[in-house]
Amino acid sequence: MKVAIGIDLGGTNVKGILMQEDGKILKQHYIPTKDDAKGKWRENVLEMVNFLRSFHQEPIEMVGLSAPGLAHEDNRSIAHLPNRLFGLENFVWEEYFGIKTYVLNDAHAALMAEAKFGVMQGYKNAVLLTLGTGVGGGIMINGQLHQGLSQMAGHLGHLSLNATDDELSILGMPGSLEYAIGNCSIVRRSMGRFQSTHELVNAYHKNEPFATWLWLDSIRKLAIGIASLINALSPEIIVLAGGITTAGSALFEPLHAFIELFEFRPKGKTTLIKQAEFADLSGAIGAAAFAFNQEK
Repeated sequence: MKVAIGIDLGGTNVKGILMQEDGKILKQHYIPTKDDAKGKWRENVLEMVNFLRSFHQEPIEMVGLSAPGLAHEDNRSIAHLPNRLFGLENFVWEEYFGIKTYVLNDAHAALMAEAKFGVMQGYKNAVLLTLGTGVGGGIMINGQLHQGLSQMAGHLGHLSLNATDDELSILGMPGSLEYAIGNCSIVRRSMGRFQSTHELVNAYHKNEPFATWLWLDSIRKLAIGIASLINALSPEIIVLAGGITTAGSALFEPLHAFIELFEFRPKGKTTLIKQAEFADLSGAIGAAAFAFNQEK
């Protein structure tokens, strides 16, 4: 059975797996990224690849690598990522590793993990939303990852929910979904009362009035964003991933109630909304899955 290495290059850690084509993980490993201005962090990625190669007697045929930023159209490098991981842009990993290497955006990789081995299995048209510091995502159309022009499909956090909002997202969108629920805006949204979404949810569990209003208002806006995606893409399933989903029923119960208000349901058909199966290894799993798909 074919074996691939999957790498998830994050700003804090490099996560790596050795995985069979059927999804069985033979080895997993974590090392600090140690992002630095000279780009020496690339040596840590190479260290990860060599470490995983040492656990397999046969030569490794391929590597999948997920990273923040926009992938090049040939999926051999990251074409655009300003202000982070100096030296990542246009760096061809295949030449560095000496192994066939496929590169994709980290949110796209998370979608690949769910589509191949997680809760998206069996569906052809799906959307993944990552809810964390920011809001990202990925789109699957007819069973294929949709990367789009400039590989930027899936920037779902930059949908506008309020065109009159003066605060712009990093892509220049007013009233973005990212600012409605992302952890990046919690201090502003809470007028300084909460430093994280985790703090907000804890206060919500205690029935604090302001926290209850703010949390439910954020979920209402998320529901409007999801309903807008349903109207535009008509997916069979929408999967939510990322740290905010650890709120569990505090997120999903009111979300389903708000979706009832906003989703158009011809003939009573509803779009499934589920929590992602994979957590911190989703990028590495999805990167390896993408590599397998590219070799078919």
